[in-house]
Amino acid sequence: MAQNVLYRGTGRRKSSIARVCIISPGKGEISINGRSFRDYVCRDTLATIVKQPLVAVDAEKNYNIKVNVSGGGLTGQAGAIRLGISRALLNINSDYRPVLKSKGFLTRDARKVERQKPGQPGARKKFQFSKR
Repeated sequence: MAQNVLYRGTGRRKSSIARVCIISPGKGEISINGRSFRDYVCRDTLATIVKQPLVAVDAEKNYNIKVNVSGGGLTGQAGAIRLGISRALLNINSDYRPVLKSKGFLTRDARKVERQKPGQPGARKKFQFSKR
């Protein structure tokens, strides 16, 4: 029997942090926070975002993936998981780098919510101005 090897990657997006463990060899099972992949990620668009790196390198059924994700909402978590999976795949095989880099899966999306400033109702919105 083949020895199970563990590869790790960390992904961040908005305020979400995902710690990804890829177990090789595997059957393509993905679990997020101890729940099955389909139970946790309920929207199909988010499911495709999470699986994009695996589809790009044709490795959907080769590895088992365990994810621990916290913070933010489902969209931010899906983006963090995608980055974590991409980084872990690089640890497995560095030949995946050109494919993942060209599709933008190795780039950290640094956009965050802008903070609310004092004397304003929101980050950019101002209270209505009245001359008198």
